[in-house]
Amino acid sequence: MQFQHLLIKNMSHTFHIPVLGLGYSIDTPLKVARYGISSVISIVDDELIERMREFHTKNTEAFTPIAKTAPDSREKRITAYLNMVNRMVNQQFEELKKQPFEQGSDICRYFELLPESSQLKQSYDFMKGFSDSEQINVCQDILRDIMTKGDIDVNIMSKLDKMNFNADNEYTGDEHTDALVALRAFAKSDLESSVILSAGMNPRLYSYLENFSDFFPDERGCLKKKVILKVSDFRSAFIQAKFLAKKGLWVSEFRVESGLNCGGHAFATQGYLLGPILEEFKQKRAEMIGELDQIYRAALLNKGITCPATPKQRLSVQGGIGTSEENNFLLEYYDLDATGWGSPFLLVPEVTNVDDDTLKLLTEAQEEDFYLSGASPLGILFNNFRGTTIEKQRLQRLEKGRPGSPCLKKYLVTNTEFTEQPICTASREYQNLKITQLQSLQLPEAEYRGQFDAITEKICLCEGLCSAVYIKHNISKPKENKAVAICPGPNLAYFSGVYSLEEMVKHIYGKLDLLAKIKRPHIFIKELNLYIDYLQQDVKAHLKDLNDKKIKQFSSFKAQLQEGIAYYRQLFSQWPDQASELLKICYNELSVSENKLKELII
Repeated sequence: MQFQHLLIKNMSHTFHIPVLGLGYSIDTPLKVARYGISSVISIVDDELIERMREFHTKNTEAFTPIAKTAPDSREKRITAYLNMVNRMVNQQFEELKKQPFEQGSDICRYFELLPESSQLKQSYDFMKGFSDSEQINVCQDILRDIMTKGDIDVNIMSKLDKMNFNADNEYTGDEHTDALVALRAFAKSDLESSVILSAGMNPRLYSYLENFSDFFPDERGCLKKKVILKVSDFRSAFIQAKFLAKKGLWVSEFRVESGLNCGGHAFATQGYLLGPILEEFKQKRAEMIGELDQIYRAALLNKGITCPATPKQRLSVQGGIGTSEENNFLLEYYDLDATGWGSPFLLVPEVTNVDDDTLKLLTEAQEEDFYLSGASPLGILFNNFRGTTIEKQRLQRLEKGRPGSPCLKKYLVTNTEFTEQPICTASREYQNLKITQLQSLQLPEAEYRGQFDAITEKICLCEGLCSAVYIKHNISKPKENKAVAICPGPNLAYFSGVYSLEEMVKHIYGKLDLLAKIKRPHIFIKELNLYIDYLQQDVKAHLKDLNDKKIKQFSSFKAQLQEGIAYYRQLFSQWPDQASELLKICYNELSVSENKLKELII
């Protein structure tokens, strides 16, 4: 039957929703997975996870709490939540598939959200053209059989791996560190999906993957659980993938993320821009897969496992994509499998958890409201947003002479400058100790103020990135801190409405333009300018202690940006329709950026 021949590949969506803070995407799969859209849950905070499990089961099934003091409570809480999400998504999906194909039904919504390029969508449209009821029924049965759910993936920040101690202050062992417990909880869950490892390589965590059979291929060569690496360049991606391949572990996807044009923590490269990074993947991808496959197969043989074929390895990109034109160009030119759209979904209430007050702030925000900060206790650049209630609270505490936050959750304790066991640099304990030390140095006023501001800039992300979900669902506890932190990427400045899922998906696929009247730089130009600004600030910050080594680093960074500009000029010259207004704007903006970089004296 002709209808069946259409159902070969490209069945579903070509974008995913990356992890958004701790709470903003904590239950996003329950809202989009039944429509075939993949999304990512953070599994850092088991307190948040336990409360969301209670919230989502209150009207559907019995809830048995897992006390924080129970043995292996972190592992059990995370596994229980992931199993609940998986169970509920499966139920939603089965109910959706049973619905009649009637206008307004969820099953029709499933197909209408798909891109026109999807052969599943084309088959749905083909079915609607039939007039014979028997043909229609046959086609609808086929469609129901080949529909797929979106993936319920999880994210672990590799370096966020706190050591834990018992009541006698004795180290509980490597297998009880935060990241390893989270990985074990995912590995023991019912999910058939992926763990996204981000924020760099953690050999202990990567090696721990070997302990779980689901990460190895079955007799058909299928992986029940997969590994995805979030990376910022080709070299680090290849190094990490080889480390895993030597253990018989396959990287099923590389998610390339812009170093600065993204949400959350920002991991700036040494001047390597997104376009040249993707170009290197494009040129070397096949060679890399071949080399990884040899290493992988040899490692599997040593374990007594045979793999009938080279596993698929996907490549995707995320960070700053704003239009369907950019989306399509990235997919097609760099031969990508998918793109990630994160921050724009913060403006889609049916998908993410943003409280009303913060949502209003986001819709009214301007470019200057999104900025790189030192607010993260991890000492990593953090994409921040002006006007949040947590920033107001931080300033109020300073006015009262009580800088810092109470440290209740302790997920980000990393500093041992003053204490035997790590404490958080956003905590009141640390900031008081550090300020006392600073006062003893008797520095000039300007230098003292600069260091004081750097100390007190830190905010409590453990609570701040969860508050919005509690407020939105009205499950905040009495006396609980309700100050909200949010970390959108700078690209969100150009979106100024509250949108439905349909509107955002149509925008991604070019069926609707939410930015039609908005002046916005191209994704490549925006990232380039962010890097030039970053370099300027870094040079300025080191003027007093500038040495030959630092000058060499800055010069190398600048040269890398200049190479990126040359790459973009060559890339733009290859685009069709050289007379288009959009291309003229890109050329002009590139020249402005180039001149700005030339004026930067090191």
